[in-house]
Amino acid sequence: MTSTANNHKTCKLALVQLAVGADKDANLANARTHVLEAASKGANLIVLPECFNSPYGTNYFPEYAESLKEGPSVKALSAMAKDAKAYLIGGSIPERDLTDDKVYNTCTVYNPEGELIATHRKVHLFDIDVPGKIRFQESETLTAGKQLTHVDTEFGKIGVGICYDIRFPEPAMIAARKGCFAMIYPGAFNMTTGPLHWELLQRARAVDNQMYVAACSPARDVSASYHAWGHSTIVGPAGDVIQTTDEKQSIVYADLDLAKMNEFRQSIPLNNQRRFDLYVDVSKTQP
Repeated sequence: MTSTANNHKTCKLALVQLAVGADKDANLANARTHVLEAASKGANLIVLPECFNSPYGTNYFPEYAESLKEGPSVKALSAMAKDAKAYLIGGSIPERDLTDDKVYNTCTVYNPEGELIATHRKVHLFDIDVPGKIRFQESETLTAGKQLTHVDTEFGKIGVGICYDIRFPEPAMIAARKGCFAMIYPGAFNMTTGPLHWELLQRARAVDNQMYVAACSPARDVSASYHAWGHSTIVGPAGDVIQTTDEKQSIVYADLDLAKMNEFRQSIPLNNQRRFDLYVDVSKTQP
């Protein structure tokens, strides 16, 4: 397990847990205020929540969807990153692809010059049915993405997923093998899955791969149709919770110490113990 991270660069991460309402312009303005606040406190890697520019719901996705080329959200995010002089992982927005008219749940990533450097379409759609508690089917209006996303920054590589992507260990494992020092997940777990698995999954992805894992949620709005769990959290490579918050609008900060991460990887080595030749072909498993 290697890391291309530059240990001489200090990475200060900020998760911006935003209150999200029905007014897209107000959501974008609120995001800008908090992104600039995070930058003023030294953050140079800033993350927004899943679906930060619109209410979260299958009925809202087509209504709020916009093109990445022409939509107001991408322009606003680019300006935020440039004015903050920071890398910005722009949560996610409902994206309408003008070539096929399909709608995706898409994260856009910007460098400190405001340039769009990566996009990630949610690969694993949130289709669940917990009897008596919650039923939610993103696939009713969204199309799944088809690729994993790794972003080059001045600190090193970062892997990006969205919410339900975190339940699948393979993307984080691949990111670690590709040299990523962190996995970042904008997400919106709910009041059923949040208490059960929000922190657990972050810690699992972190300790499995000896990397930083962070998940950024919207703030909870009990008047909305979907109640987000909140509790945006940053987990260290040993699986320890470094910083977290409650359900209210807030910003979570942490310094990501890449030298310490590499020391931990050397202290408890996993890479030279893994027999990938045994894992790739399950037919080699003996009865």
